[in-house]
Amino acid sequence: MKMLAETQFDQPGITMLLETMDEVALNALGFGVIGFGKDGRVQRYNTFESKAAGLSVERVLQQDLFMVIAPCMNNFLVAQRFVDAHESGQTLDDTINYVLTLRMRPTKVKLRLLSDPLADLSYVLVYRL
Repeated sequence: MKMLAETQFDQPGITMLLETMDEVALNALGFGVIGFGKDGRVQRYNTFESKAAGLSVERVLQQDLFMVIAPCMNNFLVAQRFVDAHESGQTLDDTINYVLTLRMRPTKVKLRLLSDPLADLSYVLVYRL
């Protein structure tokens, strides 16, 4: 468990690690984690991201990530990369500089976009700068 709590934002192979983490380990991470299914609905949302975004876990789970929760990420920089990865069956692991704007003052972050054809969920990791 201690190793999981020390998981870093830029850790290689983190997608499969996230897949096996229980909620306690997920909530111990020092960055935001949003896991969503192929239908775009949020399945996992850690407390770090909940506090930073000001959205309760209960409010976010089962909602469409790009249409309801974070429409500011519904663009070619973020959402389209997941669509392209799913359609091509390719692994996605890109980190981009981004500015979150919805329901908050503009906040500079790094987003790590993760999708693996072997994983059940895709992930957006959010590291606030």
